[in-house]
Amino acid sequence: MLGSRGEKCFSAVNHTVLALFSLLALAPFLHIVAQSFSSQQAVIAGIVGFWPIGWNIDAYKNVLKDTAFMNAFSVSVNRTVFGTLLSVGLTSLLAYPLSKPYILGRQWIQFMIVFTMLFSGGLIPTYLIVKEAGLIDTFWALIIPGAVSAFNVIIMRSFFQSVPIELEESARMDGCSNTGILLRIVLPLSMPVIATIALFHGVAHWNSFFDAVLYLNKRELHPLQMYLRDLILSNETNLETRAMEKDSAAIESLKAAALIVSTLPIVMVYPFLQRYFVKGILIGSVKG
Repeated sequence: MLGSRGEKCFSAVNHTVLALFSLLALAPFLHIVAQSFSSQQAVIAGIVGFWPIGWNIDAYKNVLKDTAFMNAFSVSVNRTVFGTLLSVGLTSLLAYPLSKPYILGRQWIQFMIVFTMLFSGGLIPTYLIVKEAGLIDTFWALIIPGAVSAFNVIIMRSFFQSVPIELEESARMDGCSNTGILLRIVLPLSMPVIATIALFHGVAHWNSFFDAVLYLNKRELHPLQMYLRDLILSNETNLETRAMEKDSAAIESLKAAALIVSTLPIVMVYPFLQRYFVKGILIGSVKG
């Protein structure tokens, strides 16, 4: 319970200010939602605020019927699922040995990992490596180059160090191997940091488009963000052409509907991982 009147006033002001900032952050999103459900005339007139005017769902029908959108959506889903699983698996396999002080060369390996956080090879050397690896114009060009993040390795290693060593020693006395200890004991106890790392990689994969610009020339391999880029900037998608021919929805409504549909998967996944997020970040960052 808050004691003094000053503390109560400060808490009230603090909550009010944070609520206002939250509303400011939600305002653009609410405007896009309202635009996606509004009629063509209302959008063209510019009278749509935070509530739909002339309610209709024609924009969503056109978006979901567009084969190019659904193909890009499928690519993004596959990229996010497989990329996140690969990243979490590789990060766990790298972070677990680094959390053990008896591993030879552990400090040197950690130094090399941290070094990559400060100095990178650059865009052109990275592209040349991807090209020489034969990943250009392949789905794996979206996953393999960024599969492991040094920052996430450090967070997961720090979390693994918080797992009681007595549990591992007991399992080893029962004949459990290092792999068994990792899979049966360490990982089940590390769900907060795993969920945190999975959320980091999942959001990064879902929102990324620059690597697709660099490595992919085939339009059938373009992820959803590339589709949205073409829709909003270059106006070269079949979706807009069909909408203009049928006069079924304003172009701006189509763009808004496509943005909302592309945002929903991450919005739906986040609540399931939120309860692990703060704990994973705190334990993984303060444990040295």
